[in-house]
Amino acid sequence: MRRLILMILMFIAYLNLFAQTKSITLEDIYERGTFSARGVPHFNFMKDGIHYTRLMGAYLIRYSIIDGIAKDTVLNGESIKELAGKIDSYTFSDDEQKLLLSKQTEGIYRYSSKAEYYVWDRNTSKIQRIFDQGKIMYPQFDPLGKKVAFVYENNLYFQDLLNGKIKKITRDGMKNAIINGASDWVYEEEFTLTRAFEWSPAGDQIAFLRFDESQVKEFTLDYYRNEVYPEKYTFKYPKVGEANATLTVWNYQLNKNKLKPLDIGNRQDDYLPRIQWTRDNNELCVTWMNRDQNHLKLILVNTLKNTHRLLLEEKNKYYIELHDHLKFLNGDKFLWASEKDGYNHLYLYRLNGVLEKQVTSGTAEMTECYGLDSQETLALCQFSTQDGLERELRLVNILTGVSKVISPSGGYHSAQVSPGLKYLVHSASNIRTPTTYRITDMEGNVVRDLEKNEALTKKMADYPLSEVELFKIPNRQGVLLNAAMIKPKDFILGRKYPVFMFLYGGPGSQQVMDRWNSFGYYWWLQMIAQKGYVVCIVDNRGTGGRGEEFKKMTYLQLGKLETEDQIDAAKHLGSLEFVDATRIGIFGWSYGGYMSSLCLLKGNDVFKSAIAVAPVTNWKWYDSIYTERYMRRTTDNPKGYEENSPVNFADRLKGNYLLIHGMADDNVHFQNSVEMAEALIRNKKQFDTYYYPNKNHGIGGVHARMHLFTKMTDFVFNKI
Repeated sequence: MRRLILMILMFIAYLNLFAQTKSITLEDIYERGTFSARGVPHFNFMKDGIHYTRLMGAYLIRYSIIDGIAKDTVLNGESIKELAGKIDSYTFSDDEQKLLLSKQTEGIYRYSSKAEYYVWDRNTSKIQRIFDQGKIMYPQFDPLGKKVAFVYENNLYFQDLLNGKIKKITRDGMKNAIINGASDWVYEEEFTLTRAFEWSPAGDQIAFLRFDESQVKEFTLDYYRNEVYPEKYTFKYPKVGEANATLTVWNYQLNKNKLKPLDIGNRQDDYLPRIQWTRDNNELCVTWMNRDQNHLKLILVNTLKNTHRLLLEEKNKYYIELHDHLKFLNGDKFLWASEKDGYNHLYLYRLNGVLEKQVTSGTAEMTECYGLDSQETLALCQFSTQDGLERELRLVNILTGVSKVISPSGGYHSAQVSPGLKYLVHSASNIRTPTTYRITDMEGNVVRDLEKNEALTKKMADYPLSEVELFKIPNRQGVLLNAAMIKPKDFILGRKYPVFMFLYGGPGSQQVMDRWNSFGYYWWLQMIAQKGYVVCIVDNRGTGGRGEEFKKMTYLQLGKLETEDQIDAAKHLGSLEFVDATRIGIFGWSYGGYMSSLCLLKGNDVFKSAIAVAPVTNWKWYDSIYTERYMRRTTDNPKGYEENSPVNFADRLKGNYLLIHGMADDNVHFQNSVEMAEALIRNKKQFDTYYYPNKNHGIGGVHARMHLFTKMTDFVFNKI
């Protein structure tokens, strides 16, 4: 018996050893989805406070919050011929008696899309197409659930659900000229504004933004479709110092069929990134910013009288971060977030513009405000702690400022809240544990697990994964930078290892956190480490979670301090006894590609190789809103542009450079890499380049991703 037990134990040990010999492959990551984590998609709390719904294929199911038991099928899409069993998304009307359903969704830019939309009436079991002449954008129920407003071909419409009649509110919409109720490319990309219209609280008015982009210069992308000539796609893209779209605020009164522009005061070359109704049905709040984005106003407009007054004004010596934490409350009060004390915090104001109190304070800054309880005295907020490495959830008393931490210590915590804050979906993870989702009450008490990602956690045990170590690296000024390191699983002291660094580094961003896959390439970087590389990620100055001064010190000189920090980090790594200082490479995408290029050129005695995917190579080629926020215009700051654009340092290239770009990149244009290539050729510098026809900024699609990462992997193994 003892011998049998010994044999069994040896066999188990053999199986464990065999399991641990599995290697991560590119096919696992980019073709098979072997390591995909599960989320909780299409989840919505219902207003009764005891149920939630989830879209499961073509079925919308209602579940009990407490026990997770399916109560009924709200919608069976398979039985409705108009849907053909295909549903991409759903939205309830305010009374939850109607559903707005989408199918055949077609992406446009980063956030925008158009689709076929239908309304399902739960009481009558009838389906109704919203506008049958083509795919529409941004449909939204009115507060009574009787109408749906939407945008089609740059004009604003609404459809009456009782009689099916369609009203065309605007008529001057025209491609590359006038947009009503939707945003242009740059507002969408940089202000995350898509739908640019809002129903009034009573549903008798629609306020909207009108974009006149007729004076904005055009940019053209070429698509290659196996035709004799490439297909050209032309759109408006304002670059640094060039004309932006001119915006005006309009209001439409349904009962009077009256359309009029709203007066918000004297204006010149400015931005209107938000509109929002107050609790007053005739009062609209318009967010105004100057072009330099260091001056902001909240302007209240009486839509009936067409008068306006200043509600709040804020100025900043750097720039002001736009946010969505403006919340109008009962009792003529509102919540606002600001960095005016050096850290982002909540403030309570009265509607006469008088500050009542600063609600939150301290060096742990508020990063999200998810919602309020039914009495509007408690707010659930997320805070950045431990120098930005962690996020915790706090229940904040708006009246007293007293807060209570409701999330477990350590890691990254976020939430999705129910109406009145009765329940929330609490998402939690850390650097080594995939995200788990559970329903809790607002005190943090667990009601039930929704998704524990046990399958992925179990699968991870089959691979020789290395621990991700969080630590600090000092720069030349002694500032401690957050860093993460992945060593080879078979790490041996006394051996010298090459280093592969990854970065993004842009303003307010973070890659280093105690969060699952916070840097986005976890499995690929683990695969690189498996092959004998030390992987390191460093958050330079200018990144987020550590207060205004740390984030905004890169103002007017994007790339300078960030590059210095990454070079300092590489030198620090090179001084470690287990690092081969002659073999340090770096990789980044977008802003990270800009940074990896600068690091290789300005740090040519430190970095051996760099990969730059979709990099900005001169800020004058990027869009107006993003670039001018941090750099102002070239005429204001010529030195900042000149000294921090990679294209100006092509003569310094000594190492190995891989330059990659999607040729249909609407964001960071292919122009950036073409100009960089021209500068390198002019300076007789050899480099590698890959370009991807018809691919945008993300170079998406299974085949392209596999192709791209195969090339990058080979480059790492052969050039670092």
